[in-house]
Amino acid sequence: MTDEHTAPGGLLPLGDGPAVSRLGYGAMQLPGPGAWGPPEDPAAARAVLRRAVELGVTHIDTSDFYGPHVANDLIREALHPYPEELVIATKVGVVRDEWRGWSPAATPAELRDQVEENLSRLGRAHLDLVYLRVGGDGLLFPDDTPFAESFATLAELQKRGLIRHLGLSGVTVAQLAEARELGAVAAVQNRFHLLDRGDPGVLAACEEHRIAFVPYFPLAAGLLRPGLDTSQAPPGMAPTPEQERTLDDVAGRHGASRAQVMLAWLLARSPVTLAIPGTSSVAHLEENVAAAGLRLDEDDVARLDGLA
Repeated sequence: MTDEHTAPGGLLPLGDGPAVSRLGYGAMQLPGPGAWGPPEDPAAARAVLRRAVELGVTHIDTSDFYGPHVANDLIREALHPYPEELVIATKVGVVRDEWRGWSPAATPAELRDQVEENLSRLGRAHLDLVYLRVGGDGLLFPDDTPFAESFATLAELQKRGLIRHLGLSGVTVAQLAEARELGAVAAVQNRFHLLDRGDPGVLAACEEHRIAFVPYFPLAAGLLRPGLDTSQAPPGMAPTPEQERTLDDVAGRHGASRAQVMLAWLLARSPVTLAIPGTSSVAHLEENVAAAGLRLDEDDVARLDGLA
């Protein structure tokens, strides 16, 4: 049984539900490149999942559109029957198209189908946490389906017992408020990392209402790895030399890696933050989980706060 002392980063409740490890694991990198197709080494992917649980991770983030189906299949193969304390979060509202793109699919019928597919692939009678992927934070997936209609569909599935907790991904402050009129929101997954703070109002609203805030791409999609070619990064995403120097200075003072500092900063940034770094490597997983033990001081946090 995982407790406050063994869970990486401690525990944070999901609404009125279970408490999960503040440092979790994101399954997007388990499939092949671009979250498409099977991994080159499925056994290695399953080993990453098993090692995450061994290290005390009780929060795994996935979606049936990773692969598609591949991430969920690997999770079931590696971890079923699931540990009692393990919370698996998934996302709906998007499907993969024949060109490997990401297409909105948030009508009531589409959402019901996606929930059923997640249940089947994961081998669950219910889903612990389901995010409605919206895209209102300015990235991906704009959809013509009325937001309230989509969220109300998931709220109805929750009443039927197919979903325990509801979440939102890629939302604005206004959308979060609208959703809370329709049902309890346990978690929000929005764009947020060291170089890009997304909409800080969403984080503030989550703090006010004690809603878990789960940044996606917590490691800036790997853009701060030393030696990585960032020439093709989106505007404003690639680190400047000054940003890299600051990050390396903080990391050096703690004998840590850049990734560990970025994750420790996310956990220090707000008491409602959950981090879900993804990797297909056991070594990188262990490095990421170790970041939960890194304690940044006030000066470190202030310097890192100034990087965005």
